[in-house]
Amino acid sequence: MNLTNKTILITGGSAGIGLEAAKQFLQLDTKVIITGRNQEKLDEAKKRYPSLITLKSDVAKEEDALALYKQIEELGGIDILYNNAGVGVMPSNLGIASDKHAQGAAYEMDINYTGVVRLNNLFMTMLNSRKEGAIINTTSVLSYVPSLLEATYSASKAALGFYTKSLREHLRIANSSVKVFELLPPAVETELIAHRDIQKMSPEKLIKGLILGLQKDQYTIRMGYTGTMYLLNRIFPKLAFALVNPRNAEKYLK
Repeated sequence: MNLTNKTILITGGSAGIGLEAAKQFLQLDTKVIITGRNQEKLDEAKKRYPSLITLKSDVAKEEDALALYKQIEELGGIDILYNNAGVGVMPSNLGIASDKHAQGAAYEMDINYTGVVRLNNLFMTMLNSRKEGAIINTTSVLSYVPSLLEATYSASKAALGFYTKSLREHLRIANSSVKVFELLPPAVETELIAHRDIQKMSPEKLIKGLILGLQKDQYTIRMGYTGTMYLLNRIFPKLAFALVNPRNAEKYLK
């Protein structure tokens, strides 16, 4: 896929992985539009990269999604929709009854899964009208092997993974030209897991891998150990589960 002179919309682009993606896509002469829920962070991103277009929007809210689509139309449309926005709720012990479990799961599903489906549906006609349109969905190594610390987060990413594979096939059957990419990161250096003593990939390396995968039309982009974990889970699922969930993980549930 040729990324030069394309226009990309990155949700959750005001910090972390999304902001790193914005930076690297700008270096490819790509027009970059980012969204976020925090106006201050959007303003900071704009100061760092003046050519960015920033739009305040919450992917979990239908009214925000509709307003975002209209704003993008007025800006001339997009070629690539990068569904980067994602959230994770702090670990909790699922063995202890609490309404917070359901609330956290709904919050994660609204942003990590339902919000992605909603935006894809809204922008599909626009993307189909482009010479080379694309969707990028970010799942996770946890879509293969669930984490004890992020049980419902893992479930939301597994849902997105199945949806992404089905969407790709549906579009093929419909003779659509829209390409559907799945980015599978390992643990990445972000605020969410900053306190954990585990191997982490830098956002810079992750996005370099994403861009290379896009340029090669590699529809499933497994970064870091996610490729190894994918194969290991198929052959030795108990071992894969043990590697993702070491015994010291239990301390975070107490």
